[in-house]
Amino acid sequence: MTRVGEKIKLLREQNGMTQKALAKKLGVSESFINEIELGRKVASDGVISRISKIFGKELDDVNMYTEEDSKDQDQKEKDQPFIRTKPIKSGEVNQVWNDALSSILKSVPVYKMDLKSVVSTRQLPLVSNKIDGFAQDKVFFIEIENDDMLGFRISKGDIAFAHTIHEVENNAICIINYNNENIIRQIKRIDNAKLLLISNASSVKTETVNVKNIKMIAKLDRVEIKL
Repeated sequence: MTRVGEKIKLLREQNGMTQKALAKKLGVSESFINEIELGRKVASDGVISRISKIFGKELDDVNMYTEEDSKDQDQKEKDQPFIRTKPIKSGEVNQVWNDALSSILKSVPVYKMDLKSVVSTRQLPLVSNKIDGFAQDKVFFIEIENDDMLGFRISKGDIAFAHTIHEVENNAICIINYNNENIIRQIKRIDNAKLLLISNASSVKTETVNVKNIKMIAKLDRVEIKL
């Protein structure tokens, strides 16, 4: 569970509000709130801002520490013996922090659909040298450029986290290259040779294609909804 997720759950319970009630106020699904509280999904700035307004309290990470945490930390500092050390130069301090953070955080690029243009980066934690259970060089974010998958709650401007794949994953929502264009579709296998590509802008659309005519690029694991 992330600090933001913990805070949301704490404030929700303090206000006697169920996940379903909070989801209704935000216009999202109950499962979406559950995923955020469990740390399986990342709450966007827009979601955090709206939740802050609902409870009348800020949810920024810098404010996540409780008063008790602060008191405990103050007491720990008092109990620590004073040790005189040599002064550290500013450049050395920056290098120390960079070295420390590089071992626990990784800058993950946010690409446009062409997978060439990087629009920004996101910092994600490394666990056992992996990000969300995947190799560091296999993950990235993608900026959704249209509403082709609106029926799947994926719309233009959303940011999706994905990991690269090479084989077809049945029923998965994937980034594929088809007709020399990178697109997002739900994939359903018809047989060993044919696939069904499913989109849903204003209505469900399907297209039957030969497996040989598409290239699997990545599977979408989660989406940060733009509000």
